[in-house]
Amino acid sequence: MTARIGLIGARGHTGRELLRLIAARPDMELAFASSREFAGKPVAEMAPEVGGGVVFEALAPADIAGRDVDAVILALPNGAAAGFVAALDAVEPSPVIVDLSADYRFDDQWVYGMPEVYGREALRGARRISNPGCYATAGQMAIAPVRDRVTGAAHVFGVSGYSGAGTTPSRKNDLDALRDNLMPYALAGHIHEREMSRHLGVEVRFTPHVAAFFRGIVATVHLEFREAISADALRSAFERYYSGEALVELIDGVPEVADGASRPGVVLGGFQLADDGRRAVIVSALDNLLKGAAVQAMQNLCLALELPEEGL
Repeated sequence: MTARIGLIGARGHTGRELLRLIAARPDMELAFASSREFAGKPVAEMAPEVGGGVVFEALAPADIAGRDVDAVILALPNGAAAGFVAALDAVEPSPVIVDLSADYRFDDQWVYGMPEVYGREALRGARRISNPGCYATAGQMAIAPVRDRVTGAAHVFGVSGYSGAGTTPSRKNDLDALRDNLMPYALAGHIHEREMSRHLGVEVRFTPHVAAFFRGIVATVHLEFREAISADALRSAFERYYSGEALVELIDGVPEVADGASRPGVVLGGFQLADDGRRAVIVSALDNLLKGAAVQAMQNLCLALELPEEGL
């Protein structure tokens, strides 16, 4: 089987990664790529690895309803997915949709796709998949193995590269504003805070920051446990939980941004305990464009289409 994949929102940083990942798979082909700005230009001008003469198109929801595709990936800003979803819902048979925005992360009719944490069974054959946020992935992967021990709120201090602010100019991707600077924002009620709390079943407090590097996230997670735990038991909980997961690496040291950037998975480390054994700090590092977006979308897509996850 060669799955035909459509990509809406191909111009952005995540769209570029998705083009590369789709092109690298022998069991997928790019059926179309939508970008208003690049309409009429060959996709190969931006992504030389993409063959087949595909040209960027400026596609409205009605334009994709009749396309012969097995799946559509929506890599759009928050609030922009609904029209495309409605158009694809009207098609029989309707293709798989993987949405990278936050629009359906709180909708129980969509599968929330983080295979290492919430399992693969619901994703196999799924037709509507909501891709988790980048910060939300980093935070949840650091909390999930011990969430049944946590009391009170988990505190997540996250720092992202400016690619997380997208391509539309703003202060958060303005290199002059970011130079020699660390920029906190959305100090309370960030959507990823609500996302983590909802899916983990643990109250999360999250403060995001952006810095002058391009890609990568580091999240420092503070947890308090109901009962004391030993350092060996803390590390063993993570080893058991992520046993056999190809995209998860556990290290003894403290992960830094550079450890997660440009790699497809997540690096977890630190595993520090306070003297009382009840307070722990775990550090998570990943690439916001890869495991935080494009790679995770491809994992979810492969599971939905019953294709192998390997090769991401």
